[in-house]
Amino acid sequence: MDLGIAGRRAAVAAASRGLGFEVAAALAAEGARVAMCGRQRDTIEAAARRVGQGALPLVADVATPASAGGFVRAAADALGGIDILVTNAGGPPAGTFASTDLAQYQTAFELNCLSVIAMCDVAVPAMQAQGWGRVVAITSIAVREPIATLILSNTARAGATGFLKTLAREVAPDGVTVNSLQPGLHDTDRVRELHGGDPDALTGGIPAGALGDPGDFGAVATFLCSAHARFITGAAIPIDGGAYAGLL
Repeated sequence: MDLGIAGRRAAVAAASRGLGFEVAAALAAEGARVAMCGRQRDTIEAAARRVGQGALPLVADVATPASAGGFVRAAADALGGIDILVTNAGGPPAGTFASTDLAQYQTAFELNCLSVIAMCDVAVPAMQAQGWGRVVAITSIAVREPIATLILSNTARAGATGFLKTLAREVAPDGVTVNSLQPGLHDTDRVRELHGGDPDALTGGIPAGALGDPGDFGAVATFLCSAHARFITGAAIPIDGGAYAGLL
């Protein structure tokens, strides 16, 4: 299937590894012109070489609104504009209510909520003006079902999801779609770091019987960026192998 995004200009945040990398790779494979960012030059340049297809590495840390917005501006300058925005960021430290200081919420909110807003603030008005755009945010299944010991992520990503749903309804008449993907457990470095490095120990609660393949996640994200997904907007889609048991 031709996804209709060859030549489209895409900015993918936090793409040196994990799910962000796989989204960048999948977009590039469909012919999109991709700018991808990471915090360290050597790491993001190596990732861009792996993606190939002329992927452009940019050094940026999206942990604050200023730096997140700066990445999108740099990507737009390099590509001549942005048609596709994929927001992404690493997760905050694990913790419970009892173990988490109040100040940590501000840091987590900037990382996983305000960074999303800042990136959209830069990219979306131009998408509206040109009558076409795609925003896909990588959040977490924790938005639907909070994960124990991840109180910071649970809180900040839920806020981002509320923003994205509201934005989607406002910009839909302008040809811009806004969706989020809620990954469950995928075989990434982040999951291994949080859970002791043993993926086989994590599959008991996943009906599919295995951790998610990050490449499959990238393919789903890329479809949401496609011409065919023009009528999907405001959606928050779990990608978790059936782990989430709720009806809604």
